[in-house]
Amino acid sequence: MSVPLRVLHVAAELYPLVKTGGLADVTAALPPALARRGLDVRVLLPGLPDILAGLGPLKTLVSFGPAFGAGQVHLRLGRLPGSALPVYVIDAPFLYQRPGNPYQGPDGLGWSDNHLRFGLLGWVGAQVAAGGLDEQWAPHVVHCHDWHAGLAPAYLAARPGPRPLTVFTVHNLAYQGLFDAPEFPLLGLPPQFFRVDGIEFHGQLSFMKAGLCFADRITTVSPTYAREIGTAEFACGLEGLISERAGELSGILNGVDYGIWDPHTDAALGSHYSVGEPAGKSLCKAELQAEMGLAIRPNAPLFGIVSRLTEQKGLDLVLGGLSQLTRMGAQVVVLGSGDGRLEMAFAAAAAAEPDAVSVRLGFDEALSHRIMAGADMILVPSRFEPCGLTQLYGLRYGTLPLVRRTGGLADTVVDANALNIAGGTATGFVFDATSVAAFVETARRACVVYGDIDTWQGLMKNAMNRNFSWDAAAAAYAQLYQDALLTRSARAA
Repeated sequence: MSVPLRVLHVAAELYPLVKTGGLADVTAALPPALARRGLDVRVLLPGLPDILAGLGPLKTLVSFGPAFGAGQVHLRLGRLPGSALPVYVIDAPFLYQRPGNPYQGPDGLGWSDNHLRFGLLGWVGAQVAAGGLDEQWAPHVVHCHDWHAGLAPAYLAARPGPRPLTVFTVHNLAYQGLFDAPEFPLLGLPPQFFRVDGIEFHGQLSFMKAGLCFADRITTVSPTYAREIGTAEFACGLEGLISERAGELSGILNGVDYGIWDPHTDAALGSHYSVGEPAGKSLCKAELQAEMGLAIRPNAPLFGIVSRLTEQKGLDLVLGGLSQLTRMGAQVVVLGSGDGRLEMAFAAAAAAEPDAVSVRLGFDEALSHRIMAGADMILVPSRFEPCGLTQLYGLRYGTLPLVRRTGGLADTVVDANALNIAGGTATGFVFDATSVAAFVETARRACVVYGDIDTWQGLMKNAMNRNFSWDAAAAAYAQLYQDALLTRSARAA
C-alpha cells in the first residue's frame, strides 16, 4: 500500500478564522479538496488572536525560544471546527497577539516587525518540513502562499541534505513583503542569500523574491496571470527573474467553494434560487434595495461592487462613469474599504443620489453574499487581477460579471457579444482599455442587453451552469506535485 502524498500549506490567512481577501478563501478550500483526492494535507498558520480562538482545543507539540524577537514560541496542533483538516498554529504572543488586521496596525501602516512575524512563519514551516518539530509527521511537499510564507523555501534551500519539494504560489505580485536591508541579519539566513540572485531587491530584502528564487516550482492563480507577470507591465520589477524561471512556472485557476457560495442554500440570503428555479433572484434584488436604502425599482439595472477600494481594482473608472450609469437608470451598491480618497468619493456619490447609489464602508461577509444575489451585474474592472473570485461568485449567482480583460478575469468571463450570445457561450461583459469611456460603453451595452428579458435569462443560465469548483484546481495541483517530484527523482538518478 503506497503512502499518501503529504502536503503542508503555509499561509497567513484561513477563512473563516482570518480573512482580508481571496487568499483566505483559497487556503480554506484547496487543502480539503486535495484531501478528498487522497492526499495527507495540513496547514500552518501564525497564532493571530482569531486563529487561536477559532481552532478550539490545541495540543502543544514543542516549545522553544527565544526566536525572531519572541521570548517563547509554541507549536500547537488543532483542527478547524467541523473539519478533519489538521492545522498547526505558531503561538508566539509577542509577535501575533495583536487586534485587527493581521498585517497593519491601527494607523493603517504595516507593523514595523512584520519581517520577524512572517520570518518566523517561514522558519517554522521549514522546520516542520524538515521533520524537526513534529516527530509524527513531515511533508513531501511544502506549498507556500504569497510573500508571507516566501522565506520557507529559502530556509529549506539553506539546509544541507535532502529536503521536501517546495511550491510557491503568487496570489498578487504587487504585494512583495519589502523590508529594509539592515533587517536581513535578524532572519538567520546565510549572508550569501542577500544578493541580486537571492532575496535582495533594489537594496531591500523581498520575501516575495525569496519564494520566486528558491521554490522548486512557482504557480500563479490563473493561466493568463502566469503569462502577464513575465512582462514589465505586470511584473513589478521582477520580470527578469520570472522569465528565467518560466520553465518552472504554471498558472492554475482558483476555484469556488460551492458549499459556501450557492444561492440555493446560502444562509445569508432571505430568499433562495437556482438555475432551475430562478424566481427568487428578483426577491433578493428587492431585499437588497431595501436593505441598502435604494429606491425599490425592479426594472433598474443594479450593479454591485464587493471589493477593496483601490486603484488596482479599477474603481476610479467606476467613479468616473458613475453619473452616466445613474442617468441610464441604473443603481449601484458598494461594499468595501481601502483608499481614503475612493472611500470619500463613493460616500459623496451616495449622499448626492441616495435613491441610486448606496455605499457601505468596511467588510461584511453576509452582506457580500446578499449583494452577490441581489445585484444584476457585479463590477470587476481591474487594472490587473491575478485570478479574482468575485466574478466566479457572480457567475454562480447569475449576477453577470462586467470585467476588464486581464488575468483570471480573461480566463473566466465570456463577453456577451452577438457571436457569443448566438453560440450560447456568453456569461458577462468584457472591455479592454483602461479608461472611463471603455467602462461606460460596456456598462451601457450591458444595460441594453438587460432590457431584453429572454436574452438576459439565457445569459444568467449560461453563467450559473459554469463550474469552477475546486476539484479541477486540486487535480491540477496534485499532478504538479507528482510531476515535480518525478522530475527531481529523475535528475537525482
